[in-house]
Formats: sequence, structure tokens, C-alpha cells
Amino acid sequence: MGKIERFEDIQAWQKARKLNQRIYEVTNSISFRHDFALKDQIRRAAISIMLNIAEGFAPRTNQELARLLFMAHGSVTEVQSALYIAKDQAYLSEQDFDTLYQVADELSRLISGFIKCLRGTE
Repeated sequence: MGKIERFEDIQAWQKARKLNQRIYEVTNSISFRHDFALKDQIRRAAISIMLNIAEGFAPRTNQELARLLFMAHGSVTEVQSALYIAKDQAYLSEQDFDTLYQVADELSRLISGFIKCLRGTE
């Protein structure tokens, strides 16, 4: 892992940004048009991932960053669960579901690895 000088250098933040871009793309589709609650919830969860990673970096303590990474990780699983709802309601194609779920899964592993690294267990 290279030196992290800004939150934008964090791989998990970069992956979370890509996830957000895709979440916004699919939730702007006609199929999501009338389900304001799910559209809002999945977007808020995805946004929370990026924001918690960035917020955790600001204090520059490993303990605070790890705490906020745990919160970000929880938001990843929230996105994954919401993806199932969207799929079950036919708001997402199988391909979109698979792609988004895979990105979220990769993000989950990045966050978990970062937490382990911060705690000195990896």
C-alpha cells in the first residue's frame, strides 16, 4: 500500500466513488422513478460509504479511521441488501445486479483489509 496523504488516495474511497457513480446511473432509470424510498435509501447508503471513509481520514488517527471504516462497511452491506430489493422488484437487470454486487463485494474486501492493516493484524 502506497503512502496515503489525502482521502482520495485510499483505494476503498476510489472504489466507493465508482460504486456511487453506478448507483446513481441505475437509480436514474425509469424503473426506479416511482420508488422514492428505495432510490433514496440505496443512494444514501452508497454516499455514506464514501463520506465515512473521508471523514475517518480527517482526524488522522488509526482508531478513528477504523471506527468509521466499520461504519462504511455496514453501509456496503446495506447497499448489497438494497440491491436484492431492487432486483426482486425488477428495477435492475440481472447483469446490473451482478455488476453492482461485485463492485460492492470488492469494496467490502478493501475496507476489511484496510481495517486489518490499521489494527496491525495483516
